[in-house]
Amino acid sequence: MAVTGTPGTGKTTVTACLETDLEVIHVNEAIEPEGLYTDVDEGREGSKIVDLEALESWLADREECVIESHLAHHVEADRVAVLRCHPGELEERLLERGESEAKASENAESEAVDVILTQAVDRHGTESVYEIDTTGRTPAAVAGDLEAVIHGEREPSAGEVEYLSYL
Repeated sequence: MAVTGTPGTGKTTVTACLETDLEVIHVNEAIEPEGLYTDVDEGREGSKIVDLEALESWLADREECVIESHLAHHVEADRVAVLRCHPGELEERLLERGESEAKASENAESEAVDVILTQAVDRHGTESVYEIDTTGRTPAAVAGDLEAVIHGEREPSAGEVEYLSYL
């Protein structure tokens, strides 16, 4: 299962709360040590440009795992959980963790227009995408929703969350 979403939606925090025997792979922790990037984008605060083919190859021999990253929807997965958060709350979270105003604003706008959800549906289809709103919720409550997806106890739900009014 892939757990994805705009930066700041709670992916890392929530997957740390999962009660599962599945291995949880935090892609961001592997990018540099495994050489899964092609370049550094100085215009984006030194962000690594991930080589998605290399990432998919690195993940290829892993089965029955949870892949956590804002890029997780770009790799092969049976189910894709897209964590969502109201753009105003998302922007506050990003600023609190030290992101620049420009980066926080860019991510809030991306969340408002469903960028990651749209990419996930385009790659995996609506029958494999599970949208989970994290706005105002505890990590444990969201982890419970993810566990329901893992165990097949929740129906796919792409397109249920809408934040266009934020813009």
